[in-house]
Amino acid sequence: MTDIGKDIERPLGQAVRPPRAAGKLSGGAIMATVAVLVVAGISGAIALREKPFRKPQEVAVSTPKVTAAAEPAAAPPALAPAAPKPEAPVKSGGPQIIHVQTEEGDGPPKAAMVIRDPSTVGQNLKVAHIPDKALIEASETGPLPVRAADGRRPFDVYARPWSGGRGARVAIVIGGLSVSQTGTQAAIAKLPAEVTLAFAPQGNSIGRWMQAARQSGHEIVMQVPLEPFDYPKVNPGRNTLTVAASADENLKSLHWALSRTTNYTGVMNYMGARFSADAAAMEPFIAELGKRGLAYIDDGSSARSLAPDLALKDGVP
Repeated sequence: MTDIGKDIERPLGQAVRPPRAAGKLSGGAIMATVAVLVVAGISGAIALREKPFRKPQEVAVSTPKVTAAAEPAAAPPALAPAAPKPEAPVKSGGPQIIHVQTEEGDGPPKAAMVIRDPSTVGQNLKVAHIPDKALIEASETGPLPVRAADGRRPFDVYARPWSGGRGARVAIVIGGLSVSQTGTQAAIAKLPAEVTLAFAPQGNSIGRWMQAARQSGHEIVMQVPLEPFDYPKVNPGRNTLTVAASADENLKSLHWALSRTTNYTGVMNYMGARFSADAAAMEPFIAELGKRGLAYIDDGSSARSLAPDLALKDGVP
């Protein structure tokens, strides 16, 4: 009855499988085992074989011939080391001259470079009204500014000391001084020392006003009359430098203006729109300023002025 109940509960179409006999191997497993044993046997036979299947290539080895080494040649006698050149003693403090050696050889350099501390070149403000004799050249018209034998320029010596301020700086120049006595006196007394004063060469008592301005701490420049357009109807004054004049004539007029006083750092144009636009007239004028160590201040009244390019060419500040 028990077996009949189990048959009734079993789903239709599923017959009872007979149990597999334990410990019985299939034919496929036996064949795989035999194949593994055969491969292992062949591999062992190959590994234990004395002579390989392929004969290795023979390597030819050459034996170099050993010859007796040649005797070394006698070494040349050692040259005595050259004695070092004595160095020039270095002075401490003050301006120094540094010689820069060129690539042409061991000969003396053709030029020298002078490096100075700007703070040691300028005048003391207590004696700023006294001309430096080393910066003066005597002439028929009066003392002319000139570079000193040690290379110092009037531009460096008579310049106002740097205040040490940083950032953008604005230069203020008041021109036409010495023409009016009361106006000149008021400008020197009331304007700050940082304002630069420009003196007209046609004025009076320029030497006295120069000393007063320098004692008050002002930096000064000299104005030079240059030919404007529509000259001589528009006339800057006597001894005006013109385009029609020769270079020698213009230099003579320039020397007259420069000799009116001393202790100034440079030159500023008075008019001169036509003159400053003419290369033939401006070149000797700017070159003379550079030779004497003076600066040139262009008032900017003419957009065609050649002063910036010529000043850069001749080393004019």
